[in-house]
Amino acid sequence: MRFNKIKLSLAGAMVSTALVGAASLGGTASAATSCATATSAAACGGMAALIKAAKAEGSLNVIALPANWANYGAIIAAFHKKYGITVNSYNPNGSSQDEINAIIADKGRSSAPDVIDVGTNFAITAKGQHLLSPYKVATWNAIPAALKDPAGYWFDDYGGFVAIGCNSAVVKACPTSFAQMLQKGKGYKIGINNNPTASASALAAVMAAAIANHGSLNNVKAGVNYFAQMNKNGNFVATVAGPSTVQSGATNIVIWWDYLQAGSISSLPGYAKKWKVVIPRDAAMAEYYTQAISSSAPHPAAARLWEEFLYSTQGQNLWLAGKARPVELAYMTAHHTATPKLLAALPPAPTKGIQYPTQAQITKAEAVVSATWPTAVTSGP
Repeated sequence: MRFNKIKLSLAGAMVSTALVGAASLGGTASAATSCATATSAAACGGMAALIKAAKAEGSLNVIALPANWANYGAIIAAFHKKYGITVNSYNPNGSSQDEINAIIADKGRSSAPDVIDVGTNFAITAKGQHLLSPYKVATWNAIPAALKDPAGYWFDDYGGFVAIGCNSAVVKACPTSFAQMLQKGKGYKIGINNNPTASASALAAVMAAAIANHGSLNNVKAGVNYFAQMNKNGNFVATVAGPSTVQSGATNIVIWWDYLQAGSISSLPGYAKKWKVVIPRDAAMAEYYTQAISSSAPHPAAARLWEEFLYSTQGQNLWLAGKARPVELAYMTAHHTATPKLLAALPPAPTKGIQYPTQAQITKAEAVVSATWPTAVTSGP
């Protein structure tokens, strides 16, 4: 899910190593009120005040966070253990667009999302629709300037590379490029993780395909044409590809983020050795995902505390444990707060030829894909 203007190299970073009222809070009502709209922990009266207000709310609503996505199962468990706040996880297999839709459709309900984790383009769109609340975590300065909204309406969290994953136990010769995946008669059953008109990860697969097929980040139609040809060849599978489709045999090749391949498919029982993950040699593309707080969050203090947790050393290392590259990785490496063992376990990444789409390129690509995918790839997910 990550779309953004990136100046920090992922590979370089790796190599360089409902608001509660006065009655329920007693004397802390004013603190809770300020924490509900605070743009930083300091503005809330400090971390102790934020923690107290969040605990009084007692719950946090998250959406579209599968337990095996970038280690979110462990992250949610750690947050609950540390603060005793119940985390309600809704629609775990939802897309970025589903998250935005939920903010709008569920506004005023106790089950509405408090926070979102989406592709940056979705966060920027949500900001334009006045759906987000600005907030700057304590480690704000450790987040590169290009990877956050200056006012704090959104900020990137973790990222990785578009990768090809393959079940080597059933595919005789696993492809290492987009070009090879077009070959007929190889038994390929190739899937992407959702529809590229609604999912950042799927759109990224199309953009990477464009790079590999005489297009570019400015000409993503080449990527749509690529999948249309793959579909015509009988290699494309109309499904939301992921761990379940790999286990069922519906897909034997998945084009998805490297850290999700490593964290959620390679970790399946019996797949550690047979699931092979590579960065396609004809397209090295990297992106981040983005965090944001809903302006209508039913638990606004808990939402802010959640972000503080994610961007703390503990939270960043938990993403690292999920084999994702946390946005503060360069800072953590320089200050020796990244766990060495976790750094060493990151999926291999290229050091040259990496392309990072700008927000303008992603916005253009999104428009092109939305207009052409439904007819060009008629059986797409």
